[in-house]
Amino acid sequence: MPTHESCKKRLRQEKKRNARNHYVKMTIRSLSKKMESNIPIEEKEKLINEIYSQLDKAAKRNIIHKRTASRRKARIAAYFNKIKTEKAV
Repeated sequence: MPTHESCKKRLRQEKKRNARNHYVKMTIRSLSKKMESNIPIEEKEKLINEIYSQLDKAAKRNIIHKRTASRRKARIAAYFNKIKTEKAV
């Protein structure tokens, strides 16, 4: 355990940030899993915008790296387009 006051404060800050970051990451993860579930395409279309928004916010706040956000967005878009073309055919 820290003995200096500044170290104690740093520990409190880290716990808060860790909880906040964990919440954001789990939100992104659950939205991504929901995207792959059996919901109609109309709902997936709305969901893709929400996922993009969450990824952009997380990248802006340095919770995840900007290239990681970009890669995840690309993969989600590819998955969505693949499903969309399969349904159309």
